[in-house]
Amino acid sequence: MEVENYDRRDMGSMRLDEEFGGDRVLHIETDDEENEASHDNEEVDDDNDSGSDDLMTSHSPQPPFHGQHGPLDSPTWPQSYRRSMNMFTGVTPPSLSFLKGSGVLSSAYVRSQSPTPQHSLCKPLISSQSLEKEEVVPTLNPSKLSIVSSAPELPPSQQCSYIQSVLNAINALCGIGILSVPYALKEGGWCSLFLLLLFGVITFYTGTLLKKCLESSHGIETYPDIGQAAFGLLGRIFIAIALYAELYSSCIEYLIMMSDNLGAVFPNSHMEFAGIHLDSYQMCAIISTLVILPTVWLRNLSLLSIVSAGGVIALIIVVICLLWVGVINDVGFHPSGTALNIAKLPVTIGLYSFCYGSHSVFPNIYSSMKEPSRFPSVLLISFSIAFFSYLGVAVCGFLMFGENTNPQFTLNLPAKLITSKVAAWTVVVAPLTKYAITITPVAFGIEEFLPSPQLRTYGVSILIRTLLVFSTLVISLAVPYFGSVMSLIGSSLVMLVSLILPCACYIKLSKDRITRFQFAACTFVMVVGVISAVVGTYSALTSMA
Repeated sequence: MEVENYDRRDMGSMRLDEEFGGDRVLHIETDDEENEASHDNEEVDDDNDSGSDDLMTSHSPQPPFHGQHGPLDSPTWPQSYRRSMNMFTGVTPPSLSFLKGSGVLSSAYVRSQSPTPQHSLCKPLISSQSLEKEEVVPTLNPSKLSIVSSAPELPPSQQCSYIQSVLNAINALCGIGILSVPYALKEGGWCSLFLLLLFGVITFYTGTLLKKCLESSHGIETYPDIGQAAFGLLGRIFIAIALYAELYSSCIEYLIMMSDNLGAVFPNSHMEFAGIHLDSYQMCAIISTLVILPTVWLRNLSLLSIVSAGGVIALIIVVICLLWVGVINDVGFHPSGTALNIAKLPVTIGLYSFCYGSHSVFPNIYSSMKEPSRFPSVLLISFSIAFFSYLGVAVCGFLMFGENTNPQFTLNLPAKLITSKVAAWTVVVAPLTKYAITITPVAFGIEEFLPSPQLRTYGVSILIRTLLVFSTLVISLAVPYFGSVMSLIGSSLVMLVSLILPCACYIKLSKDRITRFQFAACTFVMVVGVISAVVGTYSALTSMA
C-alpha cells in the first residue's frame, strides 16, 4: 500500500509538471472540483492515514513563500497583478482583437516565449467548449485563490535581456513628469534642483531595497507579494490599493494633459448642448475620453504595449522641440528666478518626486530579467539618464520662459510654430496607448471581486472599464489642474509607494540581519517620505481649493 501511494504521488507530480511547467500558475477549485476532491479524500482516508497524508502533500496547494521568514499564506487579492503589470515590461508579437463572445481580458499580457499555455483569469467568461479544448485553470471566488508551484526551486520565467531591461526601466521613469520640471524649478528656485538629485538618489536606493525584498523569500515576485511577506494579508491588500490608486490617478493626469494641449491647439473651440456651455478644455476632455474608450475594450493589449514602449521616443521628440524653439526660433535663454522659494517648495517636492514614481514596475522588471543579479546596474543607468534628462529640461525650459513657465512647458511654446504643433500632438497621442495599459490592472483588480459567475460576463467587463474611464473624465473636469494634481500624486502616493513602503518592508523582512547603517538609512528615508508627504499633500490640496 505504501509503495502504491508513493507511485500515485509521483504520477500526480508528473502531471502537474507537464501541465504547468516551471512557472507558477493560478489554481482555483470550483464547486464541482471541491466535491470531487472531498469524495476522493474520503476514499483515501478509508485506505490508509499515512497514504492520505502523502496524497494530500502531492495534490494540495503549497504556500509559495518558503524562506527564512517562514511560510506565508497563499496570496489572495490581487491575483492578476503580475500578469497585468507585465505589459510594462517586455515585448510580444502584436496580437490585437476586441472582446468577443463571453470573454474578457483572458490575459492582459503573455510573453511569447513562455512555455506555459495562456490561462484565463475567469472561468465563467470562457465558453465551456473552450474549456474542453484547452487546459484552462479558472479563477473563481477570490477567497479560494491560491498559487500552485509545481517546481518551487525553479526561478520565475525570465525573458528580457539586459538592454531590454534598461529600456523598460527608462521608459517607466521618463514619463509625463518631464513636462513639469521647468515649472517645479520656477516654483522652488534654483536650489530646489538639489531635491531633484536627492529624490533620485533615494528612489534608486529604495529600488535596490525592493530587489533585496524579492530575494528574501522564495516565490516573491510582485510588490503585493512583498507586502504579504512583510506584513501579512493586510500588507498585501494595502500595497495593492496604493498601487492601483497610483495607476488610476496617472490616468487622470493623462486625460488632463491631452485636454490642455488639444485646447491649446484649438483655443476657440466651444460647444452649446442642452443649455450647457462647454469651453475648449471641457470639449477636448470629452473628445479625448471618447477616443480613449475603445482602447480599454481591447482583449489583447500586446500591440499597445509595444507602442507605449515608444514613450522614450515621444520624450525625445518633445525635448528636441523645446530645444529647437529655444535655439533655432530665437526664443532664447534668459537667466532669471530666485535661489530658493520656501513658500512654494512643497509643490516642487511633489513634482520632483512624481518623476521617480516607477517602483510599482520594478519588481516585474527584475522578475523578467535573464540576469537578475544585474538589476542594480539597470537601475543605476536608468536613474542616471532620467536625472540628467529632467535636469536639462528643467534648466532649459525655465531659462526660456522664466516666471511665465506653465505646468506643462508645451503650453509655453509659440502656437504659430510648426515645432510647437509637433510637440503638442506628440503629447496628445502618447497617452492614447499608455492609458489603456495603465487602467487595465485596476480593472482586473475590481473584476476579481465579482462574487458570482453570472456577473463575469462580456457586458459587465465592458461596463467596469467604461465606468473607470468616465470616472477619470469627471475628476479631470472637476480638478483641471495638471501641476496641482501631479504634485498631489507625487506627495501622497509616490512618497508612500517609492520611499516609505520599500524601507518598511525591508526592515521587517531583514530584521534579523540588517546592519545599523542600513536601519539608519531606511529610517531617514521614511522620515523624509512622511514629512514630504504631509507637507506636499497639504500644499497640493490647498492650491486646488
